[in-house]
Amino acid sequence: MTDFFSGLGGIGVVLVTAFLVFVGCFIVIPTLLAIFRFLGFYIIVEERECLIYVLFGKVRLILDEPGLHFPLGSVLGWRALVVNFFGDVRVVDLRLDQEYLRSQPVNSEEGAPMGIGVWYEMWISDPVAYLFKNADPRGSLRANVGNATVRNLSNLKLSSMLEDRHTMSTLVRNEVSDKSKDWGYSLGTVYVRKVHFRDANMIQQIEEKVVNRLRQVTSAIRQDGTNQVNLITSTAERQAAVEFAKAAAMRPFIVGGALNTIAQDTEVAEVMFEILENQRMLEGNVNVTLIPPDLRGDGLTQFLTAGQAIQGGGASTPATPPPAPDTPPPVPDQS
Repeated sequence: MTDFFSGLGGIGVVLVTAFLVFVGCFIVIPTLLAIFRFLGFYIIVEERECLIYVLFGKVRLILDEPGLHFPLGSVLGWRALVVNFFGDVRVVDLRLDQEYLRSQPVNSEEGAPMGIGVWYEMWISDPVAYLFKNADPRGSLRANVGNATVRNLSNLKLSSMLEDRHTMSTLVRNEVSDKSKDWGYSLGTVYVRKVHFRDANMIQQIEEKVVNRLRQVTSAIRQDGTNQVNLITSTAERQAAVEFAKAAAMRPFIVGGALNTIAQDTEVAEVMFEILENQRMLEGNVNVTLIPPDLRGDGLTQFLTAGQAIQGGGASTPATPPPAPDTPPPVPDQS
């Protein structure tokens, strides 16, 4: 052997050693451990797991504590060497499980066909009862929960079904818990998750009623808004009319007071009234005839002026400006 390793050289020795380590770690040791485990020298129990040793139709050993166990040193004794040949080692999962039952048929007190969805949790509390007292404990628990739901929640008022789910969940859980323990199950939380109508025609009728109610409410809100707007508008108009009436009543008082103050000075009053008269004449767009002061008392001038007024339909002809002088005005001496 020494000559063999010396003939391989350094690299060959490393390769052979690595090969032997690989074979020993990944083939030989796992094979030996599997043989010892099959013969019952040791067993590993996982978390939330239970092992039940059954030999010759009897339960010999129950291991529910996680960790490394040695059945040869327990009450099983020498039977651990033959239990895998003449018996069975059953693995039971003790983890928390949950299930949901959809649309359990019930009827309300008013006769409405309803469907109730029940969600519940369960775990195995007695592995032996779970394995040997019922052929299908999970199915039996499912059927028991469904029957308890139908039996306890039928003939309830529709309002209670739609609102008080905690009470319904408590009723179902209280009835199922005692029976589930006989099959090795412990029932945890029971919750009524969904309550719905099963009749399609009833669902359609309810939808139509809801739509009509929404339309009525919308129409009432719109009408109330219109009434409020009209009320605000009429109130504003009334207040505005009152203020305009007060303003119209105050205008003669203010104007009369101003005229009374102006009338205290005769010259100012005459000038103001003359200005107002001229302004009204200009705004009236009438024709004005200008008569020189030295001809105002002449009868012929008055006669001609009256004739022009009659020909013009009661309006005077526009005043003729005086003719321009034949000679321009003298230019002042620029020197």
